[in-house]
Amino acid sequence: MTSNLAWLNTLPVEEAAKELLQCCGSKRWAKEMASRRPFQNVEALLRAANDIWWSLSPDDWLEAFRSHPKIGERKAAQAVSAQSSEWSGQEQAGVSNASQQTVDSLAALNRAYEQKFEFIFIICASGKTSEEMLAALRERLNNKPEVELTIAAAEQSKITELRLRKLI
Repeated sequence: MTSNLAWLNTLPVEEAAKELLQCCGSKRWAKEMASRRPFQNVEALLRAANDIWWSLSPDDWLEAFRSHPKIGERKAAQAVSAQSSEWSGQEQAGVSNASQQTVDSLAALNRAYEQKFEFIFIICASGKTSEEMLAALRERLNNKPEVELTIAAAEQSKITELRLRKLI
């Protein structure tokens, strides 16, 4: 067990939930994760994170989505920790050197996506270029709402795993 996992395991429940909320913006997910401690190893932590995530309601998923800034933007719809904001910036690094045309296209398609699906475009952006994110956004705009919600939830699950690994 890593020392940071031991640290997470020994925090009071409320503090653990607060730390975990930086990894996934669903309060219910964070509370359930905090209550499942102690985790024996990283694999058990990640397995619990995934199991809990997929047991949540769409409203819980939407709450988590609101903790992310739109691709190409810096501020999330709901208040988030400095750590969560910093991680979002790192994850979206592929947009930092995008052409103005790409930035403008991302902004326009983000608006169209949000209007169609009523939540922001969620993608695990780590390691992706702005052009890859833009292509994914264009493609996913064609999905039916119920399909897209599940795809966005799967992307959130990937983001959560990355952030849990950073936390511990």
